[in-house]
Amino acid sequence: MSGTIVLAVGGNALAPAGLGSNDEQEALARRVADIAVGMLDGDRRLLVVHGNGPQVGALALAQEAVSRELPPQPLFVLGAMTQGQIGFVLGKALGDALAEAERPHGVSALVTQVVVREDDPAFATPSKPIGPFFPEGRARRLADARGWDVAEDAGRGWRRVVASPRPVEIVEAPEVERLLAAHEVVIAAGGGGVPVVRGEGGLSGVEAVIDKDHSAALLGQLVGASELILLTGVERVALDFGTPAERDIDEMTVAEARSHLADGQFPAGSMGPKIQAAVDFVEATDGTAIVTSLEAATEALAGRSGTRVRP
Repeated sequence: MSGTIVLAVGGNALAPAGLGSNDEQEALARRVADIAVGMLDGDRRLLVVHGNGPQVGALALAQEAVSRELPPQPLFVLGAMTQGQIGFVLGKALGDALAEAERPHGVSALVTQVVVREDDPAFATPSKPIGPFFPEGRARRLADARGWDVAEDAGRGWRRVVASPRPVEIVEAPEVERLLAAHEVVIAAGGGGVPVVRGEGGLSGVEAVIDKDHSAALLGQLVGASELILLTGVERVALDFGTPAERDIDEMTVAEARSHLADGQFPAGSMGPKIQAAVDFVEATDGTAIVTSLEAATEALAGRSGTRVRP
């Protein structure tokens, strides 16, 4: 087998409830790494993009707790900090898994800047959940006290939400491509990337957290990937989710996926960004996008599980 796989891993897959200890996070990272390394058949190359919602939210809370002693850093700096944190934990796990599998690959974790548009309407409608879950009452009190926006997150509780503009450029894409060509396993655009805008003075950070699925789709296009795997909590995508008519989907064309998005089958707060990212990737590359769970990822890559979006 040959070609480049982009594996998009959610921040929740790398963090227990409440973020957990470093040992717990390392154990989860190793679970991801073992499955990811198992995908490296033949001449395949692997690019990993991870989320950072729980991690960046927890870091923001920690900053607020010591704000009288130390000045809090802006959200885009916290994004860069979590890229380093998760890049280390996940990179170490991948390196260990590669060594045990006797694979001759190195691992590179690249702090990545992602350009967004300053006039993106997402800045006016925060929607990206970060940090821990709270009961509604506490979430609303925190919002009043700290100037947060909060929202209910998929029936699991309430979380802080921040702006999530769409990525339009990956600054370090050429470096990612060179590392892949050198047979490195690459971790890039972590947390969706550090959000920046272009101005007369160069790049400037902005207060946002970019959706990692959209960044994975764009980076996959830029490096010529053939497959995009978007991990989620279920083995397959379902239509009419949560109703008596619920049914799993094995495959969708781009046109069918667009129709289901327009019909509201995949809400913006849950499966919507993954399906839109899959559509964007497949339209741009004529490749394949797969939405599945971590546990089913290997079977899905072989065509025996998951939901595939095809041209």
